[in-house]
Amino acid sequence: MKIGILSSGGDCPGINATIRGVGKTAMMHYGMEVIGIRNGFAGLINKDIEVLEEDNLAGILNLGGTILGTSREKPFRKMLSTLDNDKPQLIRQNYDELGLDCLVCIGGNGTQKTAHMLSTYGLNVVGVPKTIDNDIWGTDITFGFDTAVNIATEAIDRLHSTASSHRRVMVVEVMGHHAGWIALYAGMAGGADVILLPELGYDLEKVCKAIMERNKKGKAYSIVVVAEGILTKDKSRAADFITRAIEKSTGIETRETVLGYIQ
Repeated sequence: MKIGILSSGGDCPGINATIRGVGKTAMMHYGMEVIGIRNGFAGLINKDIEVLEEDNLAGILNLGGTILGTSREKPFRKMLSTLDNDKPQLIRQNYDELGLDCLVCIGGNGTQKTAHMLSTYGLNVVGVPKTIDNDIWGTDITFGFDTAVNIATEAIDRLHSTASSHRRVMVVEVMGHHAGWIALYAGMAGGADVILLPELGYDLEKVCKAIMERNKKGKAYSIVVVAEGILTKDKSRAADFITRAIEKSTGIETRETVLGYIQ
């Protein structure tokens, strides 16, 4: 048999380990031929491929990123003009011409949605749930999430000393798209005083009241962890909005930290 492997969407820890695990098992245990597809679904559209051998998979277990590259190509996105190619049909054609028996798609929500839709075109698909956001249905923990939480927790730990030294409120924005898993796990592990999640919403008056009550008890600083997906009244970035609101309401010096892609 012959299988294709691609990684799509954002990068996260563990992709190369997955490519290695799938590839080596297919080759060594089942005698399959393994085709690496470069740059996500774009590689399948353009037939940008490489035949993977065991040597290609050596030394990548702990390597970050993805040796196959990635992209945010969405072949089912509404065509911009009638001149556009039928990308899903082209993918099906290239899948057949390459003689693939199965396509392994490593990716998050968008990738798995595309993978499912390709299956309706007759492709055999295996979806591997990869995302730091931990927001894929049917999973408990997606790979990439644990490492992101560890990085965010370490950052929150480090901010305690600065917040304490300057008697500030520190607002830490973490990633997660519309899900609050990173904020919840890292906030709890890092000893945050307030954690704001998209799933639960928030009341700014209660947030500021909690901070002032801590201040009255002699706790001169607070750590507020916010998920990037929380709603803001002026549609500004989460940390920016919450920082301005807290400082205005409490009069306590408040600073923001956006961890971003370091996660």
